[in-house]
Amino acid sequence: MRAVVYSGFGGLIEVQTVPDPAPSPSGVVVKVEATGLCRSDWHGWMGHDPDIRLPHVPGHELAGTVVECGAGVQNWKPGDRVTLPFVCGCGHCPQCAAGNQQICDNQFQPGFTGWGSFAEYTAIEYADANLVRLPGVMPFTTAAALGCRFVTAFRALIDQGRLRSGEWVAVFGCGGVGLSAVMIAAAAGARVIAVDVKDEALSWARRVGATATVNAVSVDLADSTSHDTRGTRDGSPAARAAEAVQELSGGGVHLSMDALGRADTCHGSILSLRKQGRHLQVGLLLADESRPAIPMDRVVAWELELLGCHGMQAHRYPELLSLVETGAVDPGKLLGVSITLDEAPAALAGMERFEYDGITVILPHEEVAQDRRMHE
Repeated sequence: MRAVVYSGFGGLIEVQTVPDPAPSPSGVVVKVEATGLCRSDWHGWMGHDPDIRLPHVPGHELAGTVVECGAGVQNWKPGDRVTLPFVCGCGHCPQCAAGNQQICDNQFQPGFTGWGSFAEYTAIEYADANLVRLPGVMPFTTAAALGCRFVTAFRALIDQGRLRSGEWVAVFGCGGVGLSAVMIAAAAGARVIAVDVKDEALSWARRVGATATVNAVSVDLADSTSHDTRGTRDGSPAARAAEAVQELSGGGVHLSMDALGRADTCHGSILSLRKQGRHLQVGLLLADESRPAIPMDRVVAWELELLGCHGMQAHRYPELLSLVETGAVDPGKLLGVSITLDEAPAALAGMERFEYDGITVILPHEEVAQDRRMHE
């Protein structure tokens, strides 16, 4: 099969012909019909993930068709249309027994602990515990857009963040996960303030439900404010954005998310909260920014909550898929461009430049990519 491969961190990425995958006894082989290009894949290529062994095939946001099953697989057969969480639980450890497969002690992560979906086919472990059946009418591109970003935003807001209708929500970073969070929060009845440095991304956020937007590099603050914004005026774009969020929300938001994963956006997200607010860390903070300075004085004095989110379990997908089927949320609206496997190396290497808006989807099979181009 053809696959995107790199043999050195930060080095050459190229499409190669590699051996076809075979299923383990508990696994399946999936024909990859569509797969998302995610910033987590860029982090992996840069060497920020200790689980990756070289040479490596990235990719973890996939949808496709089962083509081969291991001898122990009971719930799936060739021809089934599937997607899956980016964290696959083993089904046997204490975390899985408690229903928390997203923090499994023995987790399999396609594109990280094993070869991933930037390929024509990929092997998936623990199939019975993790595959999710796709509704027959859902396009593979939409299913790939669920990826890690949409489902992680859903669980972060609904399960971890305990979002309630009418609350104010701030989203720092309007890439794939940020736009997903804006759409989900708006559908849940929240008033959403989207923060980014690109007007194009903010325009997209308004289209999917943002009540207000803040450009962190050109924010225009009032000369004075009636709200307590002490600690936000340090002059940085994220801190200035936090003050703007506080002004727009009448004293701070109930729930804020760092959807980008940088020290400054984490800081800004926390500073945008009102008292007893909840901060969600969804964007990955890796390498030199893995342990950022936190305004702990504010956390203690205002009784803030700091919450992480590491994906979503397969058993939580039905609720989200029902929202998609009824039209309450539409991940398809977050799709940006579709690219071929041959275009993927350059797109992956350029992710830090944030050249694409929305969710970029790779179509690994040339005939599918050609058909897509004909209809665009």
